[in-house]
Amino acid sequence: MNEMTRLERFRSEIPRPDPAALRAQEDRLLAAIADPAPVRLERAGMRPRAVHRLRLSFATGLAAAVVTAGVMVVAVDSEPGAPPVLHTMPVKVETVLNRAAENVNMFPELYPKPGQFLVFESRTMDTVESNGADGHSRFLARSKRKVWLPVEGDSTGGFIEGEGLAPSAYPGWPIPPEARENLGRSGPEKLADFDDRAEYLRTDYAYLSRLPTEPAKMYEHLYTGLTHGAGADADAWQRVGGMLSEAYMPAAQRAALFRAAAAIPGVTTVGEAADAAGRTGVAAARVDPLLGIREEYIFDRETYRYLGVRRVVTDAGQAKAPVGSVLTSSALLKVSVADQAPR
Repeated sequence: MNEMTRLERFRSEIPRPDPAALRAQEDRLLAAIADPAPVRLERAGMRPRAVHRLRLSFATGLAAAVVTAGVMVVAVDSEPGAPPVLHTMPVKVETVLNRAAENVNMFPELYPKPGQFLVFESRTMDTVESNGADGHSRFLARSKRKVWLPVEGDSTGGFIEGEGLAPSAYPGWPIPPEARENLGRSGPEKLADFDDRAEYLRTDYAYLSRLPTEPAKMYEHLYTGLTHGAGADADAWQRVGGMLSEAYMPAAQRAALFRAAAAIPGVTTVGEAADAAGRTGVAAARVDPLLGIREEYIFDRETYRYLGVRRVVTDAGQAKAPVGSVLTSSALLKVSVADQAPR
């Protein structure tokens, strides 16, 4: 398997941004660098400490760039001793997420133990950009994947096996020859060689099971290290996805997460949405006008079980694709517990 394939199939539990998302994140970071205003984090009454700000690094200098996978998250200390930024949970009722919270106890609960693995089976579709001999190209890579993640610890302890499926065309672009180079089965192999996420971005079961069960405190957790404004709201919404896709938390924390997510400014309901496996449902969604993208978390229409996520173009100019285009999607098909992972 070549280096780019490894990059493509690398999976941290960070939500996968599309190309427009990466460009916007880069703009935000450059703006933050240009304006080094103190970032405040701690809650009132607590001793201020160093604040972490996220910095995205991009895989560069390669013959091709897999936009959805070549992202590293690095914690960067900022102004120590800065006063706190408070994030008070607004009073708001977004229907899909609140019904999902009400229904968390409808489903059998998993009780993984230390030393075991959570196993996630899913289908994905991701935007891939490459620079080959024929110039720049874009396509939508599709795959089946099975991931083993340790109950406690980061993704470097995980394993993956997958199957590359026939690619789809990116809107307005032909499918390049290299899109078909890595079809077929691969693995099992190590999931990741590094995982530099900050502590508060961990999504392993042991960490998630210690998160608050009160929605207001979960809301604070989603905004850890963030300031106020649309950019912070967009980041908090993406963190929700990181805690849903290839992550599992106890029912009490899951209900708190859904209610907290429902209160993030800008969250609305989408009446019909389909995941990467073609299952239809209803979605809670948030538009990021900077990206021209609506990120939708899809739930079963009857049971409100989480199905998957997709990102849909809402502004052709910003997203560089026709309105209504689906640029990334996933479908979480099964979650189980295993004593061991393949090596």
